[in-house]
Amino acid sequence: MTEPSSQRDSFQSRLGFILVSAGCAIGIGNVWKFPYLCGQYGGAAFILLYLLFLLILGIPVLLCEFAMGRGGRRSVARCFDVLAPKGSRWPHLKYIGIAGVLILMLYYTTVTGWMLEYCWLHLKGTFVGQSPAFIQTTFKQMLAQPLTMGFWTFLSCLIGFVVCYMGLEKGIERITKVMMSALLLLMMVLAVHSVFLPGAEKGIEFYLVPNFPSLEKIGWGNVIYAAMSQAFFTLSAGNGAMMIFASYMDKKRSLPGEAITITALDTFVALMSGFIIIPACFAYGIQPDAGPSLIFLTIPNLFTLMPGGRIWGSLFFIFLSFAALSTVIAVMESIIACFRELFDWERPKAAWIVFVLIAVGSIPCVLGFNVWSGFQPLGPGTGVLDLEDFIVSNNLLPLGGLTFVLFCTRKNGWGWNNFLAEVNAGQGRNLPGFWKPYLTHGLPLLLLGVYLKGYEDMFIKQGPATLAHWLGIAAVFLVWIWYCVKGKKGV
Repeated sequence: MTEPSSQRDSFQSRLGFILVSAGCAIGIGNVWKFPYLCGQYGGAAFILLYLLFLLILGIPVLLCEFAMGRGGRRSVARCFDVLAPKGSRWPHLKYIGIAGVLILMLYYTTVTGWMLEYCWLHLKGTFVGQSPAFIQTTFKQMLAQPLTMGFWTFLSCLIGFVVCYMGLEKGIERITKVMMSALLLLMMVLAVHSVFLPGAEKGIEFYLVPNFPSLEKIGWGNVIYAAMSQAFFTLSAGNGAMMIFASYMDKKRSLPGEAITITALDTFVALMSGFIIIPACFAYGIQPDAGPSLIFLTIPNLFTLMPGGRIWGSLFFIFLSFAALSTVIAVMESIIACFRELFDWERPKAAWIVFVLIAVGSIPCVLGFNVWSGFQPLGPGTGVLDLEDFIVSNNLLPLGGLTFVLFCTRKNGWGWNNFLAEVNAGQGRNLPGFWKPYLTHGLPLLLLGVYLKGYEDMFIKQGPATLAHWLGIAAVFLVWIWYCVKGKKGV
């Protein structure tokens, strides 16, 4: 027994839907990964490719997920059951989305905990006047202390639980509006401060003026794939997290306009994050291509050199914490909705059980950096977080996106006509019918390419035998999806 559509939670306003959905999309990938990818892959040239792939990859997958959520008025746990033709195997594919949001939270809470701890360290003035060696040691000590890291991880779980326990309107919508407004304000203050630093003009030129010859040295293929994968992953589409919020919205507005607005907000935050980081790096002679260590090793060094660095560092990590927590809240709500629909639970019971499940389930990721550091599942230097991120980012997200697109376009699934009618219901922009050939044939191939290329990048350095082994596992997943996709025709 599942919740009747007429009794379902709903947003108080369109702004609430946009900000909560944008909060789900806006996360660590925007404010951490995007700036260092720009630094590694040629600045403005990378951004142009990124924007192109948002248009042809990110937004179409997001539209499919939104359409299924609003059309079925359910989370990913029940949406296929409601919309799929009776007797088909499509409902089996819901486990991709359920697993995706669950496993994502098992390591995302840990990284969010890092943001919260570094926010606290900057507020205390821990890094004021300290050397690069001290900053590097601080990060290593954080990873080596399971109790301290566990505390901050638990705190991120607790914040998400409290907000979701309060409900959609009084908790998630109200608090996310405040958090997102503060995030946008902080971001603009930090960006303005950064671009007016002495020497920042070189960073602005690097960030805004494409340098295509540099891409030839890096390799066009590498740059294109990096831009394509970031454009797909940045919107959090593919695991059903965005679907739940579409199920809470009415049909007054068509979906293309809402998807574009959310994508624009997500992109704005990513671009402004670059304006915060890259000009400041150039102003103080710090390389912006430092990779994942940029936030925790490079940026704190930058603030030690900057006048008022304690204040600016605190504001920067408050900004990062808001971005991470908005995603924690949104994804936790998606998991709670899945449990409510699968087991016919009320919100309080589902919220408590999900909170305990995620808090306990986050422990392996915390221990993977210290007590269980000898466990290296994907090769030397990897840990539990790498394994969980690989399962989600390299498998469940692209496979989930692929299944959503196939379900919305195939005759034996929900079907193009039903999908298009749902997408275009309401006032606003419409999706033209000429997109059908691309969404039906081109987009699935593109998603398949993202999936297989992710495996190649992960395991190519470990040799052909290892790569072939893992590609064999990837093929098993694809065969299972094809088996579920096949079935009788829909009406």
